[in-house]
Amino acid sequence: MTLTIRERGRDMQPQDRSGDGRERVMAAHRPTMGWTAIATAGAVLLAAASARGDPLPQLDFLPWKSRREPPRKVTVPVPPLARGVRLPRVQGAAGRPLVVIDAGHGGGDPGAVNPGAGLREKDVTLKIARAIRDALLDSGRVRVALTRDDDRFIILRERFGIARRLKADLFISVHCDSVGTGTPTGATAYTLSDVASDREAARLAARENRADVIAGVTLDRDPDVSSILIDLTQRETMNASAGFARLLGREARPLIPTKSNFHRTASLMVLKAPDMPSILFETGYISTAADAAFLDSDEGREKIAESVRRAVDVFFARRMAER
Repeated sequence: MTLTIRERGRDMQPQDRSGDGRERVMAAHRPTMGWTAIATAGAVLLAAASARGDPLPQLDFLPWKSRREPPRKVTVPVPPLARGVRLPRVQGAAGRPLVVIDAGHGGGDPGAVNPGAGLREKDVTLKIARAIRDALLDSGRVRVALTRDDDRFIILRERFGIARRLKADLFISVHCDSVGTGTPTGATAYTLSDVASDREAARLAARENRADVIAGVTLDRDPDVSSILIDLTQRETMNASAGFARLLGREARPLIPTKSNFHRTASLMVLKAPDMPSILFETGYISTAADAAFLDSDEGREKIAESVRRAVDVFFARRMAER
């Protein structure tokens, strides 16, 4: 068996050549030189070439191929880029203002949980969102769409993104509050601000803004969202959001338990649409037995929906009068 060690067409060993310029070939016989010795010699040659900065030799004598194969091309058809989540169905008479209701959490994100009552925020908020939708449609004054009508996870950006793509006139994100200790009760409404109105508002913002972490999404690094700043261009939208929150508090107090300071502000990611009035409606404390029972009852959902319907009617009546 004759073995030749070549590096781009020249011998690596031995270095001398015959007088006529022909390469000398090192002959090795299987009985006197095993594969282990050959592999060791190959490793020495590779190390020497690497130390000199020379191109690595092609070790044709090894039992496997060391020669570089030409690159191969693999063509795979790529589907067209998906443009976000599918837009939901809009219900109601054409030409009416559009209200988008967002049931918080969903899918792998259960939200706040009350183990004793067997309640998960994602289930409670979906039922409340559906009740609000039905009440608004029965009024005949607005169109309505739900960001989700089943148990699915939607990142925060897509929640208000859906409403913006639909050109919504009002966005309401429905949630349930929760605390580790104590038995607080009552609903609250949050609007966007770069500074939390109080410590509890800051705590809630931190908890709700972490929702995307469950799905492995680092939303704070997304340029489309982090670039939306609270500045003068948003002032009108923020004022409209605050106006609706105050209306909701006025209409809700006769119907459902509410906090004394119903309207609060916080830097909530889901409210960062710069051109659409938006609120986050904490309908009550799922961690408190009395509120949990109210939120999970047909009567409680109907009263919450009625309070939203009344506030929506007044909100759009005022906007039409201002035109």
